[in-house]
Amino acid sequence: MDRHTRNVQQDVRELGALLGDVLEDQTSRSAFETVESCRQAAIDYRSDEIETRDPLVGELEGLSPHHQRVVARAFTTYFELVNLAEERERVRTLRSQSQAGVLEDGLEAVAAELGDRDPETVRRVLDDVLIEPTFTAHPTEARRKTVKSKLRTIATHIETLDERLLTDKEKRQVWRDIDAEVTSLWQTPQVRSRQPEPEDEARNVQWYLENTLFDVVGEVYDELDDELKEALADHIEVPKLFEFRSWAGSDRDGNPYVTPAVTATTLERQRSVVLDRYRSQLDRLTGVLSQDGSRIEVGSAFQESLDRDRDRLPGTARTAEQRYPGEPYRQKLELMGERLDRVGDVRPGGYEDADELRDDLSVLAESLRANDAESVADAHVDPISRRVDTFGFSLASLDLRDHQQKHTGAIADALEREGIDYRSLSEEERVEFLTDAVLQDEPVIDLSDVEALSSESARVLRLFDDLADWQREYGTDAIDTYCISMTEEPSHVLEVLFLADQAGVVSLPEHAGIDIVPLLETEYALSGARRIIGTLFENEAYAQALSSRGGTQEIMLGYSDSNKENGFLAANWSLYKNQRRLGDICADHDVTMRLFHGRGGSISRGGGPMNEALLALPNDTVSGQVKFTEQGEAIAEKYGNPRIAERNIEQMLNAQLRARLDAIETPEEEVHEEWIEAMDMMADAARNEYRDLLDTDGFVRYFEQATPITVIEDLNLGSRPASRSDERTVEDLRAIPWVFSWTQSRCILPGWYAIATGMDAYLDAGGSVDVLREMYEEWPFFRTTLDNAAASMSRTDLEIASLYADIADPDLRDRFFPRVSEEYERANDLLARISSQDSPRTRERGENLELRNPYLDPLNLLQVHLLEHDDRSDLEERTLRLTVKGIAAGMKNTG
Repeated sequence: MDRHTRNVQQDVRELGALLGDVLEDQTSRSAFETVESCRQAAIDYRSDEIETRDPLVGELEGLSPHHQRVVARAFTTYFELVNLAEERERVRTLRSQSQAGVLEDGLEAVAAELGDRDPETVRRVLDDVLIEPTFTAHPTEARRKTVKSKLRTIATHIETLDERLLTDKEKRQVWRDIDAEVTSLWQTPQVRSRQPEPEDEARNVQWYLENTLFDVVGEVYDELDDELKEALADHIEVPKLFEFRSWAGSDRDGNPYVTPAVTATTLERQRSVVLDRYRSQLDRLTGVLSQDGSRIEVGSAFQESLDRDRDRLPGTARTAEQRYPGEPYRQKLELMGERLDRVGDVRPGGYEDADELRDDLSVLAESLRANDAESVADAHVDPISRRVDTFGFSLASLDLRDHQQKHTGAIADALEREGIDYRSLSEEERVEFLTDAVLQDEPVIDLSDVEALSSESARVLRLFDDLADWQREYGTDAIDTYCISMTEEPSHVLEVLFLADQAGVVSLPEHAGIDIVPLLETEYALSGARRIIGTLFENEAYAQALSSRGGTQEIMLGYSDSNKENGFLAANWSLYKNQRRLGDICADHDVTMRLFHGRGGSISRGGGPMNEALLALPNDTVSGQVKFTEQGEAIAEKYGNPRIAERNIEQMLNAQLRARLDAIETPEEEVHEEWIEAMDMMADAARNEYRDLLDTDGFVRYFEQATPITVIEDLNLGSRPASRSDERTVEDLRAIPWVFSWTQSRCILPGWYAIATGMDAYLDAGGSVDVLREMYEEWPFFRTTLDNAAASMSRTDLEIASLYADIADPDLRDRFFPRVSEEYERANDLLARISSQDSPRTRERGENLELRNPYLDPLNLLQVHLLEHDDRSDLEERTLRLTVKGIAAGMKNTG
């Protein structure tokens, strides 16, 4: 039986036709014909019907500013609608493959693999795994929230058409509603008029957690439980496997707008959101659990729990008994609801933490099972318990983050008042001082006294003072991690431990209320991992803090800045080697390592399919616990649609369970010494070439002239400034606008540049293509690295990129563009020789872009035309910014 009434071609065709009608209605027939003329000229060129782009270029350059804007809006809206059609096709494919039992990377497959192992191994794998997707505070989402909301409504209507059997009248009504939404979308401003605030970013993250993930997670647990029951002879209880975290509203690194007040508001809103969701779940459960108390035996544990609640809340108990006489489960749920309502309230009786709610649900489920109502417990109570396990009372735990220089400066300023010249101390002296200060009972500084301190130092001290209050109010789990950007010395970590100790968040040896997470992102920090991490593990104060946190050390790896500093190939190799090095250091000190992968949405910033990335990690680094950032348009793509969100979570879980099983059975990954030597040689040559390109005089000016970086900096994508300083340097530019700019110009240099130079250096030194092919076939790291480079190259279009290069000063263009083009062509040839053929993922992306290119070309050419002129009118400036949004939608990527 066909479960769908439509296909992607029909969706694209009908949505495109509807857009054409709206365009004509909202503008004019001539405007519609202009857009059609541009579209046809682009198609004719891409299909070799005509030899040059001159007709398209002439059409665009001859347009009035008004018609230029209509063209930009038309193609931008087209891509937004086409993206919905492709999302719907992904859902169709998932449903069809699931029904046919051929869904790859799903839970059935991993359950079958675990079914071949002994029960102890299965229990160990499940107990070890904890997956922590972390939503970042720099979403880089090119679309406005209002636009996303309208697109989501259209997507819901398309789902209705596709999955329901409708009468002709009902179909007409649905299409009328789609028409109304597309019309409204056309009339809605696409470009933000103001910079989003941190609260906006926090609400954006909360939307996905509340409206998609809260419901989906329970379904994933249910499916895994069912599959394990089928595959295993003995029933094994599935433990907590997921926990969601967020930086939105708490990440201060480079963002002066994230104040303590913002963090407090975020904590309060997240708790309110999740408690409301639990309350609605209990209300629905009340409708289900209508059992007659005279016909069941609730059991002593349930009765004792009910009696305690009656004593705790006598007024509510009387109301519950009057409302539900003789119905003990409903009485209990009424009391549980009241306890939820009193969380954070001045009135007594509220739940102290999520564990108490989970205990009540457990007692309820046990009573139901004792009364032969196991199916009721399975279907209605257990899913709520899973959600409480996953989301607690915080929805998503917040990570604090700031730059190490801020902590050093604040401590130095505060200690100066105590007569201590912290700035003049050597690294060893700083470590000794901080250790002694943490271990002594008396405080050294008063965090609440910020008079005469700089604003930055006062901000840091207030934050730690407030942290103690937040943990008391919302629970330690709500905000229990502190990440330190640009960690390069042991003292940078001990400084945060010292500040937390002065705040009372840490009281050694009994209690440490935070995990302190060094972010290693520079080559100096990564290569000095043993110096940094080893020193900490051997430090008396830090060892006590680590012990009180269960002996698990979280270490964050910065993919973005590492790539921007070293180039794609060298950065990937450095990260791989240093992950193994970190694993060795933790093993030497009997510490469990949790790697936190600071991945971006784009390939160059660590992006790509998460399941492939997890399976490509070195075995000796896979402890079972893993954390990674989710950001930008990837959040909407992965978690906007519930079915796609469920699929992504299943794939993550499949990959991490398999990776942990493999690590247990094969602790040391077999990597031939010949492969390591080859990678060392390739990475060194690639790094030198990449750094030489960036350090060549004039390159920064070329980048500024040959990409729309100046436009992107003013796009109001996020609350954080685009640059760390007012200087135009690659080092100071943040990784997101760096990648975004190259993506817009279709020269995605950060995702592949210097890979050819690296491989050529190896081959010129006597290396063999056959060895590289062997590495590709047998080594997941190397295969994933090359596949990701190929994916970036498939999205690169040098013919379009050359038009952007032509905007630059002629001497700069002649110096850099041929160099970049030659590297690209050589890499293309080498990758084809090594991998023999494109990977399925690369082929799919290439084919998809072939279909999109005729619609991207008018936007790119219009953007180039507008960038060529410095004296743009306000209307032309708005159109230019709109082309950035349209190209991002067409490429399905920003940075």
